[in-house]
Amino acid sequence: MTAVMWANLAALVLLLTAFLAPLALWRRPGAARLAGALLTLAGCAVGVAASVTALVLGQGGTITSLWRTPLGPLTLALDGLSAFFLMCVHLVGGLGALFGFGYVARLRGHLGSPAVAAWVPLLIATMAVVVLAGDVLTFLLAWELMTLASFFLVTAEGQASGRPGLVYLLASQLGVAALFVLFLILAAHGDGTGFDAIRAASAPGAATAAACFVLAVIGFGTKAGFWPLHVWLPEAHPAAPSHVSAIMSGVMIKMGIYGLLRVLTFLGTPPAWWGLFLLGIGAVSGVGGVLHALAQHDLKRLLAYHSVENLGIIALGLGLGLLGMSQGNGPVAALGFAGALLHVLNHGLFKGLLFQGAGAVFAATGTRDFDELGGLARRMPVTGTSFLAGSAAITGLPPFNGFVSEFLIFLGAFAGATTLPPSLRLWALAVLPILALIGGLAAACFVKAFGITFLGEPRSTRAAQARESGRAMPVAMAVGALACLGIGLWPLPIVHLATRATDVLGVSGTLPPQALAALALVPWIAAALIGSILALALIRRALLAGRDVRRTATWGCGYEAPTPRMQYTAPSFADPVLTPAHFLLDAHHDDVAAQGPFPVRAVHRHHLGDRAADRFWRPLVRATIRLFERIARLERGDVPSYLVYVLLTLVALLLWQGGIP
Repeated sequence: MTAVMWANLAALVLLLTAFLAPLALWRRPGAARLAGALLTLAGCAVGVAASVTALVLGQGGTITSLWRTPLGPLTLALDGLSAFFLMCVHLVGGLGALFGFGYVARLRGHLGSPAVAAWVPLLIATMAVVVLAGDVLTFLLAWELMTLASFFLVTAEGQASGRPGLVYLLASQLGVAALFVLFLILAAHGDGTGFDAIRAASAPGAATAAACFVLAVIGFGTKAGFWPLHVWLPEAHPAAPSHVSAIMSGVMIKMGIYGLLRVLTFLGTPPAWWGLFLLGIGAVSGVGGVLHALAQHDLKRLLAYHSVENLGIIALGLGLGLLGMSQGNGPVAALGFAGALLHVLNHGLFKGLLFQGAGAVFAATGTRDFDELGGLARRMPVTGTSFLAGSAAITGLPPFNGFVSEFLIFLGAFAGATTLPPSLRLWALAVLPILALIGGLAAACFVKAFGITFLGEPRSTRAAQARESGRAMPVAMAVGALACLGIGLWPLPIVHLATRATDVLGVSGTLPPQALAALALVPWIAAALIGSILALALIRRALLAGRDVRRTATWGCGYEAPTPRMQYTAPSFADPVLTPAHFLLDAHHDDVAAQGPFPVRAVHRHHLGDRAADRFWRPLVRATIRLFERIARLERGDVPSYLVYVLLTLVALLLWQGGIP
């Protein structure tokens, strides 16, 4: 069997799991969840093996179904680009399914729908079909099924998730409307709906290509969560079960990146302004996402906004790649695209790990509010260590995987600043301080997230009583943390897999020798760093041997009896960083001043919002809901009203046919 056949077998196993799970859940829920988890893991393992084989051996292929439609047969195809994203889908999806087995068992009374066990493999399978699709119809069918599966997962936790699910569904349909127009243009130009036919046609004219590019950015950018199209993301991710949030944020939003890259293969050599456009989107999404993340009091909302930030980093890499392509500069294009693709995988691993950590915290405490957490590192050591590893990875610290992909984008920016034409060098150079700013703000954000959640003293009884939950959840987190560390320690093999995908984009997959030499040094530098830390730990242990070591509360500014109330809160920690950005965050205060010589109450509440969502998207959602409610009234009318509607329609048709304007 070829790699494409194995990839299709993996998708088939997941689809069968999704269809059989509800039947088994009806009789024996516990056995059904175990069987579903094992089958999902088996399907994901086959998918990872098939995609890695295709990347290493350069295998591809096409499978055409016997079911013919008016637009042609349904087609599944595998090349380097789809193989790389398929690897991401199955790797992140498999870890999410493993965590979900323990999470659903732990919270089965909290989750509103037991069918979560069926929707998860369906979501993974539809994502796999999206990246395997070889024609427009297959792609759009899989895209809509993926949206529906994720919608039902977002709304799985009861009525509280209904509005976030509606916002997500509305945003998705606005995005897919742009995709329908995009593919109509491409199919008409390519004289067919097959991707091969569209690619084989001559490159469209400048105006047509520009229109297709903008439509692709809107349609796929909505799914990816580019700012300001990100409004659904901080609503849907906190509402979904945590293992679903890990899959959606880790890999589903990357389907937008895949779709954008796939469309770029149809449009020929890009002009320079396409790269500049994506650089602008990346800068705004990266900085805006991390600032909004710093302002959050809910752990999962914080992580959701960090998805916007990391999609901004990916957009910066894509922008550099397009700048390199537009000027025929292979090194800049290869570094930009390779860094972006590698960050797709890396973000999937560490963001999935962080959402799993948030799920473990919620399963143990019943809350995600920072003000009710604290002191969990001693009570949940596996979760705390895994979350710390994910925090280091997302901030780009060595020796974890986030450092490697951001390092490639840094190298691409340096190469662009020195080898691109003078008119474009400044734009490439601007990527360097933007990435540095994003990294610094992300570090501050995760010092807050990890410190307030896992360090200090418990702020509530629930946090004080927290314990690790089951075995599947800690195992999934440990595997994710080791994957983040493994890529960071030994990056060259996975970098080579990423460069295989860039060949499909018309870019040489060979990175500059200087970049490869720098990456080859990473394991040695990481080994020296880890060795130094271990040596310092041994020296400390030797110095403390034989001495009286006591454990006591952290120094509390001279107070004799410090309490958890004296610890930093999430808003107080982040406020010095966020104060210069209040105008972007729609900041306002809600204060009750102290009165009298012996005041009994004083309140200071600081509200930070999302200006794009509060001033534009939420009014748009409310207006759309009101419009649908008015349309729904037509369905509840009486017979005379229906007769009037029919009469008015007939009169309008007669006037139109008679040529009367």
